[in-house]
Amino acid sequence: MNLDVGSRLIVGFALSLAIGGLAYWRQSLSATGALGAVLIGTTIFGFGGWVRGLLLIAFFISSSLLSHYHDRRKADLAEKFAKGNRRDLGQTLANGGMAALLALAIGLTGVRSGFYGVLALAFYGALATVNADTWATELGVLARSQPRLLTTRRLVPVGTSGGVTMAGFAAALAGAAFIGTVGFVLIQVAARLTMGDWLLSDWIVILVAAVSGFLGSAFDSLLGATVQAIYVCDQCGVETERTVHCCGQPTRLCRGWRWLNNDWVNFLASAVGALVAGGMGVILL
Repeated sequence: MNLDVGSRLIVGFALSLAIGGLAYWRQSLSATGALGAVLIGTTIFGFGGWVRGLLLIAFFISSSLLSHYHDRRKADLAEKFAKGNRRDLGQTLANGGMAALLALAIGLTGVRSGFYGVLALAFYGALATVNADTWATELGVLARSQPRLLTTRRLVPVGTSGGVTMAGFAAALAGAAFIGTVGFVLIQVAARLTMGDWLLSDWIVILVAAVSGFLGSAFDSLLGATVQAIYVCDQCGVETERTVHCCGQPTRLCRGWRWLNNDWVNFLASAVGALVAGGMGVILL
């Protein structure tokens, strides 16, 4: 398990290429999305180590499975989202980019750095946020109750950016805790294999991931309800995140900042999750 960076980069590239290719074949990723998965997977595995690399795989598998869960029901809501079930390069970088940057920082500074503990928790916070957001989106749209806008509590159509439900909040918390729990288990396996002992004190990873991931996901919804770019199709009379509606009609900006699309919202939310986790690390470590 104690491979050097060069060896981990090679292994990470091979694994990412295989998983990205499978996801492309399964239509979970576009061609550019598969490229993004290879870039992020190679970086995280090579510089962050196999525990973080396997955690990334767990995130990808869970999000891919949920994206196909009740996909026929979700197909009717496709116009509400900027993209479909096949994630492209922008989406993969938005979801995994912050975690990859933190893994790179961990690899460059080393485990003996005074920043290691904070950076390690920040990595969990970033990945927990995007997983929480994915679970909330994929499961929240199936909720029986109609969503309400996070800022005003006004009832909004299913799929509206910034619309939340209790089911969505529960899914977000579960998704964030999932990352922390899987991370904790992987840490124990690594400790047992390398040191012959357990690192049960690292249970804090579960708490930090759950809290930071949930708050990061909530920040994602806040941006969606306030400043994310939302367009309207004058021909169909519906709001969308697309610059061109699924009917083929160009849309016009009705609210938000034009540059702040869904990909940037996801990236910024993961940065907030990382900051929350890192801050908790400063207090708790």
